[in-house]
Amino acid sequence: MINRKRSESTEQMRVINWARYNEYRAPELKLLHHIPNGGSRNKAEAANLKAQGVKAGVPDLCLPVPCGGAYGLYIEMKFGNNKPTEKQKWWLEQLKKYGYITKVCWTAEEAIETIADYLGIKAIET
Repeated sequence: MINRKRSESTEQMRVINWARYNEYRAPELKLLHHIPNGGSRNKAEAANLKAQGVKAGVPDLCLPVPCGGAYGLYIEMKFGNNKPTEKQKWWLEQLKKYGYITKVCWTAEEAIETIADYLGIKAIET
């Protein structure tokens, strides 16, 4: 059975589904990807991933497409009453400092609108 309760994960899935559906309008959306740094892992797996370069606080979504003078777009997804951690804030600040657009989004709609605005397209085709 699929969990249909809204969460950060389900909101992020909605963003990715929107991007896949709209790749024909904006081929850049093919480059939108999730950076799987979060989640619960056992100690051995966590240590292995850390050794491979996983770093706490890296934003959830990355669109590595230069646009409007920025080098790319990073989005940290949150849901409900969740707030960015200090490590997430640090990453967002550093990325912004180096020329990336960064945003914290609490809903799929907010993230979709952010991506669409960044690319200069309408979020919903009419």
